[in-house]
Amino acid sequence: MNDDDAARWAIRLGEGALTSAEEQALDDWLRADERRQGALLRAEAALAYLDRGRALAETLVETSNDDEAPSWARRRFLIGGSSLAGLTAAGVAGLVLTRPAQIEIRTALGEIRRVPLPDGSVASVNTASDVAVVMADKRRGVRLNDGEAWFQVAHDKSRPFVVEAGKVRVQAVGTAFSVRRRDDGADVLVTEGVVEAWVDGHEDQRTRIAAGSKSFVADDAKPIKVTSAGNMIDRALSWRTGELALNGESLDYAVAELNRYNAHKIVIDTPALGRESLVGYFRVDQPEGFGQAIEATMAAKMTIEGDSIHLSR
Repeated sequence: MNDDDAARWAIRLGEGALTSAEEQALDDWLRADERRQGALLRAEAALAYLDRGRALAETLVETSNDDEAPSWARRRFLIGGSSLAGLTAAGVAGLVLTRPAQIEIRTALGEIRRVPLPDGSVASVNTASDVAVVMADKRRGVRLNDGEAWFQVAHDKSRPFVVEAGKVRVQAVGTAFSVRRRDDGADVLVTEGVVEAWVDGHEDQRTRIAAGSKSFVADDAKPIKVTSAGNMIDRALSWRTGELALNGESLDYAVAELNRYNAHKIVIDTPALGRESLVGYFRVDQPEGFGQAIEATMAAKMTIEGDSIHLSR
């Protein structure tokens, strides 16, 4: 497997949308060797790490009056003349051993981001979230300051992957799970493998949560209850594709979730309407379209007043 190819694809993906021919070429390249998906993720992570210093490089380029220097030249300067492929082949872990990789991910209202991490893991970060990642040589740490994120964790038994959400701690080695911070704790949903959850200072109460299960871990260290979630997990994580999936939840619940993503807030003026249940998939970034659907299916009336969308009987 040639890491030069992975590096070239990572650079091309970072430059913008691919043409149809390029998309087909990338698909063909990935299908030819199952290891290439991981190589591409590592290359993207390395590129993201290096681009943190890009502003400095651009300042130095301007000082030398070379305004036409291409972005690739600036990237080469950042890594002391070596190629991105060489860095990828050596492994991003090489950087971690000498200096912890620190990454901050902040999403705006309505923004959803998928971010490759230097260890090969991937973080999908939901709307209005604040995540800080520190990749050290003995521990991979994530601090969820606000919001929600889903992590697909690269297996590395020697470096536990630990998410901190307030007082709540969730640890995995190689698995996939989400954490949503609440005022009094955190929701934990596990899609693959097993995680351990506990409250800081109460390590003796570590609780295992397996794939297909969920738990709310309270800051006050109440006993952690784990329940089977089944298909609910897929619905709860539908935000990763920009959707809200409902299967009998109330209109009140749907509106609260949609309002997380939009500046135009939905207001329910008739309490009884808010208690009615819904089934279906809705785009999280189309509050007016949602209101129109409610108007058509629940004998409701939608009116728009400034930045508010009102629903009533």
